[in-house]
Amino acid sequence: MYGYSHYGYGHPMMWGGEPHFMGGILAVVVTIILAALIISLVRSSHGMRGKGTHWHMSNSAMDILKERYAKGEIDKAEFEEKKKDLEK
Repeated sequence: MYGYSHYGYGHPMMWGGEPHFMGGILAVVVTIILAALIISLVRSSHGMRGKGTHWHMSNSAMDILKERYAKGEIDKAEFEEKKKDLEK
């Protein structure tokens, strides 16, 4: 007789090896991908950008002050005065 017998190894899926092992690996990989995606979305939604290894908010007060001075919106005296205020 061909097929499975009561005295053999039984059905290949009953061995408990490969199918369960591959399913576990797939679950771990999917979980890692989802976690990375969520972390990426959270970081990008907070308006943060990377500079080197540190995270900074997109525009600090000092950066805005420097931009205004560079554009000519404020003169040197006002820049220095506001800079001193910010450094306190």
